[in-house]
Amino acid sequence: MTTIRLIRNGEVLAEARAMKEAQLLYRGEYIPGDELLFETDYEYAVVQVDQAVAPAHVYLPGRSFSYRLPLADDNLIIYAPGAFKGGMHLCSIRPDTARGYRNLACNPADQRGDVTCYPHATANVETRNESCFCARNVIDGEHIADGHGEWPYGSWGIGARTDAELTLDFGREVEVDRMVLYLRADFPHDAYWIHGSVLLDDGCEIDFPLEGIDGPQEISLGGSHRIRTLKLYKLIKCDNPSAFPSLRQLEVYGKDI
Repeated sequence: MTTIRLIRNGEVLAEARAMKEAQLLYRGEYIPGDELLFETDYEYAVVQVDQAVAPAHVYLPGRSFSYRLPLADDNLIIYAPGAFKGGMHLCSIRPDTARGYRNLACNPADQRGDVTCYPHATANVETRNESCFCARNVIDGEHIADGHGEWPYGSWGIGARTDAELTLDFGREVEVDRMVLYLRADFPHDAYWIHGSVLLDDGCEIDFPLEGIDGPQEISLGGSHRIRTLKLYKLIKCDNPSAFPSLRQLEVYGKDI
């Protein structure tokens, strides 16, 4: 059984149930504090939290998760215009049966704070604690990088810190062999990193060069690794007056075990 509930002030405002794919159409406006509760018999699911947000292939170790509707203005700016707004909303959840080799990092449904839905991105710094610079932006599936700020230019901003670190948690063991990074490329406003390192939780550390380009930069992990988490760190900025290097998107390719 698969269920979606819209929760307001602890009460169920709307509900949809199905054996496999549940779709909830809510005719009404969301208000701050509303949450969507997704429950399913499956650990692997495809979830769409709003018709204006791309579907997310996620891992649910508890077979459920609560999505806190991001209704504050500062939160809404990282979503496409119209997301979570207006008087009609459609969300859905279904089993994920296509889990071959792919980008395991992408999760447009990721949120800041405690989650029970993976993959999940966190960082030790986010510029001014603003949503347009938070870690979850680097796994939202968007690659356009020639700007910064509101959608579609959300990124991970480091507040000019030299010790900035970003951690990606898959929530379970996966097998991965390469990464692709898209640096933010709003030049000349932006700087860029010329070097970085990734630490895999199997103990392997890989150093890699980076360039100041608008586009994908592929990093081989030197073979397959079974991991649950990885960390980007030791990021070295170019010799540029700008204090604003930033990451637009992180992709990690592999498969479930």
